[in-house]
Amino acid sequence: MKHLIIYAHPDPSSLNNQLKNTLIEHLLNNGEEVELRDLYQLNFNPVLSLKDAEGQRKGKVANDVEKEQEFISWADSITFVYPIWWTGLPAIMKGYIDRVFSYGFAYQYQNGIQQGLLAGKQAIIINTHGKSKTEYAETGMDEALSLTSDKGIYAYCGLEIKMHLFFDNADRTTAEIIEKWKLEIREPFNKKIMNNFEVNDLQKIDK
Repeated sequence: MKHLIIYAHPDPSSLNNQLKNTLIEHLLNNGEEVELRDLYQLNFNPVLSLKDAEGQRKGKVANDVEKEQEFISWADSITFVYPIWWTGLPAIMKGYIDRVFSYGFAYQYQNGIQQGLLAGKQAIIINTHGKSKTEYAETGMDEALSLTSDKGIYAYCGLEIKMHLFFDNADRTTAEIIEKWKLEIREPFNKKIMNNFEVNDLQKIDK
């Protein structure tokens, strides 16, 4: 299987980087094809310009966007790894979505009906956040995050969401918990799980 990892965190010593490296190592050890797009290392421009917006309406995109779209077209499975900042995506990841998931590539409308053009590809989302899952549940933020990202972005573009992992209290965790998280990250990439589990079954693992 061809795996694309889209990663966003500026600190190479971060927990997110550990989790991303764990995933890459696991996939390579299992003979999978892997491509990494480290948005900070790439210095990806997240700003959707007027030229970008006008080009999208004409079916034309900038060279850097076209390159990222080629990686997405290549992939069978796309994994997004990023922290939750201000209850949302880091700016560079949001800008990646704004520019790369463009009209005519990631979605379109036919006779007034929206269509996701990335159908046939699966997505896994790995997030860290500072608050506890209990705090997020009490405020409804857990459901809001799933609604705005899973349904509002990934599923909207036709991706089949296999799992969305939220690792909480990430800024004050322990080495023992991190090792547990690394095991959880490897689990959805087990070939048996990827081929046989339904989406809802995988989501239940995180609850």
